[in-house]
Amino acid sequence: QGQPVESGGGSVEAGGSLKLTCATSTYPYKHFCMAWFRQAPGKEREGIATFAPDGTIAYADAVKGRFTISKDNAKATLYLQMNSLKPEDTAMYYCAAPVGCRIRTGSAVFGAWGQGTQVTVSS
Repeated sequence: QGQPVESGGGSVEAGGSLKLTCATSTYPYKHFCMAWFRQAPGKEREGIATFAPDGTIAYADAVKGRFTISKDNAKATLYLQMNSLKPEDTAMYYCAAPVGCRIRTGSAVFGAWGQGTQVTVSS
């Protein structure tokens, strides 16, 4: 089975922006609810944004107002625009189809995780 392929991470200063991309052309669950997750060192992986099949979007409180999730079905691609980045946003970022379209920590997902993309925010 195909996996999502995340890209677009990097190192930025606090207040900066990054746009993450998740290519899902070979991911069997791309038409399910899709979500962005992140995992900081020593912490559990947490869901931060969801995009339901009907277009409903939800965000974790920690990123609300700063991050924007979007999806281009024609390109089979999920995006995460991240603005006003903070040092606490430093983490490995992943996309996947969660089991249950909810913002939560430790969510199971359909299929396999991708490799992720590292975001590092310096103060």
